[in-house]
Amino acid sequence: MTKKRFAIYSRKSRFTGKGESIENQIELCRQYIKMHEAEVSEADIVVYEDEGFSGGNMDRPRFQRMMKDIRGNEISSVVCYRLDRISRNIGDFAKMVEELAQHGTEFVSVKENFDTSSPLGRAMMYISSVFSQLERETIAERIRDNMYELSKTGRWLGGVTPTGYRSESYATATVDGKVKQACRLCLVPEEADLVRTIFAKFLAFDSLTQVETDLIRHDYRTKQGKRFTRFAIKNILRNPVYLIADRDAYEYLRVNEVALFSDEEDFDGEHGIAAYNRTLQARGQANQAKPLKEWIVSVGQHRGLISGRDWVRVQDRLDRNRAKAYRKPRSHVALLSGLLACHCGAAMRPKISKRLDPDGERNFAYLCTMKER
Repeated sequence: MTKKRFAIYSRKSRFTGKGESIENQIELCRQYIKMHEAEVSEADIVVYEDEGFSGGNMDRPRFQRMMKDIRGNEISSVVCYRLDRISRNIGDFAKMVEELAQHGTEFVSVKENFDTSSPLGRAMMYISSVFSQLERETIAERIRDNMYELSKTGRWLGGVTPTGYRSESYATATVDGKVKQACRLCLVPEEADLVRTIFAKFLAFDSLTQVETDLIRHDYRTKQGKRFTRFAIKNILRNPVYLIADRDAYEYLRVNEVALFSDEEDFDGEHGIAAYNRTLQARGQANQAKPLKEWIVSVGQHRGLISGRDWVRVQDRLDRNRAKAYRKPRSHVALLSGLLACHCGAAMRPKISKRLDPDGERNFAYLCTMKER
């Protein structure tokens, strides 16, 4: 590379629709470059910005784009406002610095005034990275401690209200005498009957597909007025909010080593379960269920709908049937995949077949997805 090309990287954890923080980072980095490299023009500076992404990992689109350009030897120096804008994970950061060195790319942090071109700069940078990771883990621990305290109240913390309930606001007094607004779940009788029906049908059919078919035939709809899918049905069946806090529920949670913040006598056979920290949420990805051992659970303020015995039976059957679940074909070699539609408006999907034509190519039949359901 005969001419220096600088990369400015900026990141902000939350997307707010306002870019002041990112714009300030970029402007300060731009000033730093021009102060130290008088001959640099705007054409020599490339900006990469990720808004709404955590520093806990490096799975960020613009960061990955920057690394791709570095591997292509298009970048001579990476400049960021502060070290934790790149990463709060010491392992990830160390690998990145090592990869930059392999491609002859320098790294500069404006705030900490680190420069990897010197041994002292590299050493101080690693030390600072350790403290960035410590800060991230401390914040995560504080959030978890806060969840522990909230779980004792059995409150509804917000989000998408589950079918069968509506969210109701109420006033609560704190220890210091202040009045704060909190939320709890209240039953919606018609939706509650639908939830009981879904559980009963699954116990009768032992199949998500058959439950889906039955709900479609009888024109049952979700809270949003859409037809039920297997995935929506499964989410209802897996949700512990419907679990009545009875003896069976207590034993199930105890045996599975759930972090339980209610005493055995609180399981009165009437209230439901309030479960926190159930899912792993990542921007741009579907929520992933966490193991039961990571749940934080207490008896909630709302009424439960499904007995502990039936809810546990449903979980056991879902686990058993997981191996038989339908898996969408990953191959897209079917010529008309994504193009054909049935006269009912539903998409036609390629049906898996082992038949081959004389040329050895796989034959595909197409099936209406609504008819299949």
